[in-house]
Amino acid sequence: MSNPVYLTFFGGLGEIGRNCAALEADGRIVMLDCGQLFPDNMPGVDAVLPDFRWLLDRADRLEACVVTHAHEDHIGGLPYFLRALADLGETLPIYGAPFTLGMVRGKLKSAGVPVPDLIPLDDYAKLPIGPFDCEFLPVTHSTPSGLMTVFHTPQGRILHSSDFKLDPTPIDGRITDLNRVRELAADGGIRLLLADSTNAGVAGSSTSESTIGPVLRQVFDENKGRRIIVGAFSSHIHRIQQVADAAAANNRKLVVMGPSMVRNTTLARELGLLRVSDQILIRDIDLEDLDPAETCIVCTGSQGEPRAALNLMGQGRHRFVTVGDQDTVVFSSHPIPGNEAAVARLHNALARRGVRLVHSGQLGVHTTGHGKADELLALHDAADPNLFIPVHGEYAHLVAHHDLALGRGMGEDEVLRCTDGDRVKLTSGGVFHDGRVPDGHVMVDESGRMISDDLLEERRAMSGEGFVFVRVMVDSRKGQLAEPVVVESRGWVEPDSRDNWHERAADEVAKALAGPLADGNRDAHELRRLTRRATGRLVARGTGRKPTLVPVVEVR
Repeated sequence: MSNPVYLTFFGGLGEIGRNCAALEADGRIVMLDCGQLFPDNMPGVDAVLPDFRWLLDRADRLEACVVTHAHEDHIGGLPYFLRALADLGETLPIYGAPFTLGMVRGKLKSAGVPVPDLIPLDDYAKLPIGPFDCEFLPVTHSTPSGLMTVFHTPQGRILHSSDFKLDPTPIDGRITDLNRVRELAADGGIRLLLADSTNAGVAGSSTSESTIGPVLRQVFDENKGRRIIVGAFSSHIHRIQQVADAAAANNRKLVVMGPSMVRNTTLARELGLLRVSDQILIRDIDLEDLDPAETCIVCTGSQGEPRAALNLMGQGRHRFVTVGDQDTVVFSSHPIPGNEAAVARLHNALARRGVRLVHSGQLGVHTTGHGKADELLALHDAADPNLFIPVHGEYAHLVAHHDLALGRGMGEDEVLRCTDGDRVKLTSGGVFHDGRVPDGHVMVDESGRMISDDLLEERRAMSGEGFVFVRVMVDSRKGQLAEPVVVESRGWVEPDSRDNWHERAADEVAKALAGPLADGNRDAHELRRLTRRATGRLVARGTGRKPTLVPVVEVR
């Protein structure tokens, strides 16, 4: 009887982000992706990571990490995880396509993390990684060189689709190879399929990336005499290629703006994935010497990121670009779930400056990189798996993909729906839940320091209804206040009524402490509790609000 194979999911099942899983056989572990989640309504949080404790406890059993493509939700956690491994005296080789590894190398160097062995994978590469013989197939996505992975395991083949779409006319001619999937299915079969669920609930098929170029050229034609600024993802090299082609066709110079945009386009040009003539490229510092109507800027910030180029333009704080009524800004992306409000704020900020906006709600300036229902069914038909686990998506996406598989004819016992933290066991009898691992959101700031749930809640409260600070100094010998109670607040009440409320709060606290102090109470913890209760009672009764209360009691 063959040994069981285990799969453990650390993120990406129930959310868009934190994609990370572990495949285990004979006690050896191969990681599949190591991503981050972009924070939403998390003040001071720079990234949300998987909980790596289970992996770190087994650091000596880790063989490698396979990264499927270069998006942050698949590689963004690597600097943090590799730093934690280094603290344990361990390292981990990373396998991926050359472009993906170039992105990883840049991230690690920027974070000051030692770069481990980076092993490049070509399309159709076949090689052993740990206990698994692996094969890597090309898939089309919204970043170059995505890879579908076939793991040959003691329990049969496991096929992981990666993020993919079926694009018959991709910009680079590199299509998702379902023919090879069919060959594998006919020769030994696919035991378990893990497949992208992002657009499982959307009927039909996605449009080709090559349809965007003509629309962009239409935008350029309709905006002659105006500067054109295109916001796009810095990893979407095929989109940047089409922007560059439209600029060249209209005799415009091209400025690539934003650190990640510059880094990624440079890497893509070095690898031959992006073809842009030196003749049309100019630096941002040279913009002032050129006619704005003869320039095109492609930049970061289409998701409303606070420090990105577009947002700085909207605030009038960009170093080289001041936008106005002679500018057209093209948002060549859809908002990532959770970013809708930030993108709307950016639209409004640019519109107030007179900018003409073009976005996907008006014209087809964007298409998804994730296959819709018909494309997912085509993958299922090609793989014809014995078993299926939907991955990569919010919970509703997983449910929709689960239902697609059932509608195609799979049985309820052949489809397993999982969430973050689930560990599953693959045996000759099928695939089953086999316990749980820690699955909490690990929040870190820009320096990589962890942020607790309590600290985050305090920040949310302070940003929502402000804070009230109360300082009490107690003379322990006399059993009375050593000085008047001091109250300060921000964001709680209107500034012109603040002094009055501060006086009332100070009086309430002094009254609440007078009796206990006279009775000999000198315990700072208890006096702090009484201070908080007196302040909270006044705040709730007087204003009905819930600011953060910060009582400080010193006993001298």
